[in-house]
Amino acid sequence: MSLLLFIQSAVTEGSEIAAEVAENEINYIDMAIKGGWIMIPLLLLSFVAVYIFFERYFAIKKAATEDLSFMNKIKDYILEGKLDSALSLCEQVDNPVSRMIAKGISRIGRPLQDVNTAIENVGNLEISRLEKGLPTLATVAGGAPMIGFLGTVIGMIKAFFDMASAGSNIDVGVLSSGIYTAMVTTVAGLVVGIIAYFAYNFLVARVEKVVFTLEARTMEFMDLLNEPAA
Repeated sequence: MSLLLFIQSAVTEGSEIAAEVAENEINYIDMAIKGGWIMIPLLLLSFVAVYIFFERYFAIKKAATEDLSFMNKIKDYILEGKLDSALSLCEQVDNPVSRMIAKGISRIGRPLQDVNTAIENVGNLEISRLEKGLPTLATVAGGAPMIGFLGTVIGMIKAFFDMASAGSNIDVGVLSSGIYTAMVTTVAGLVVGIIAYFAYNFLVARVEKVVFTLEARTMEFMDLLNEPAA
């Protein structure tokens, strides 16, 4: 009988402790609100970072998609003298590689240096399009922690001001508002900055892979133009 009462007592105490923990559980929305107005630009920067990441990710993924038989078909058309068919194929494929090759085909008959320069110019434009938005993402990665630290300074100033105003009646409640602002904005700024930093480097790595592909296809096309003269 005593064992049963002990178990019931333990269960009751456990329930009370669980209820108390649930009541004291951190509400992240309330905590963010206590971060003050600094949280607004951080929230906007997070939206900007997420938008740029997904928009650039799908754009780069599309640009990286390549038809493995494309260059073989281009080679056959050029060797057969069917330049119009080669240009038509480039228009159908419509990716950075095809646009570069189309520019090269349109320059066939001119010195090879002119052809190579024309292809490189198109390639530079394609790379610029792929990198659109990446400087902004890099700015978010560097700027968000700085804004968070600004919130930290503001929060600490507020805490010391409240401390000075309270005089001898200082308690934790007086300082809590400023400390909340200081700590919450620091964490928020670091979180946004770290995520944006990793997102930026991930996209840069993807762009570099596309650049490598463009360079490889340029060399392949220039070698192709040298074949008839061999």
